[in-house]
Amino acid sequence: MRDPEIGEILVQHDELVHRVRELGAEITRDYAQRDLVLVGVLKGAVFFISDLMRSIDTPCELDFMAVASYGSSTDSSGVVRILKDLDASIEGRDVLIVEDIVDSGLTLQYLLRSLGARRPASLEVCALLTKPDRLKVDLPTRYVGFEIPNRFAIGYGLDYMERFRNLPYVAALEQP
Repeated sequence: MRDPEIGEILVQHDELVHRVRELGAEITRDYAQRDLVLVGVLKGAVFFISDLMRSIDTPCELDFMAVASYGSSTDSSGVVRILKDLDASIEGRDVLIVEDIVDSGLTLQYLLRSLGARRPASLEVCALLTKPDRLKVDLPTRYVGFEIPNRFAIGYGLDYMERFRNLPYVAALEQP
């Protein structure tokens, strides 16, 4: 798929596959014999959480939240709205938030506060991508796939106005 809006490839497909398997092995080791719930943040984390869950070799459950903080912009507004909440209680459970990208960190900060108030046994974060130069808040991200430069990322679940999620790699958006 070649489109003038698809810019430089930031993370190749084979790098994604390899790193997701490594993260799955780390999570398997760290959560063996624990009551793990993976909480995927929709829609961007769908590809990542699907591949990650298949790489985890310990029993775990899956739930989803949908939040909005971007609208049609490429910058987070900082205002977070829950569009879909969890289906099950996480009280007393080990919860791993699976996020596609940590940009400013404001959305993740909100999710950590919201889910932490529900009294899980533990609450950690696994992010496929982080942008260290964009962080506005200090966040505990236990598992990180890749650090990327301050570019708007698309592909492997990440979108721009609902486009480009189906790219098998992560690329920078080239804005006209």
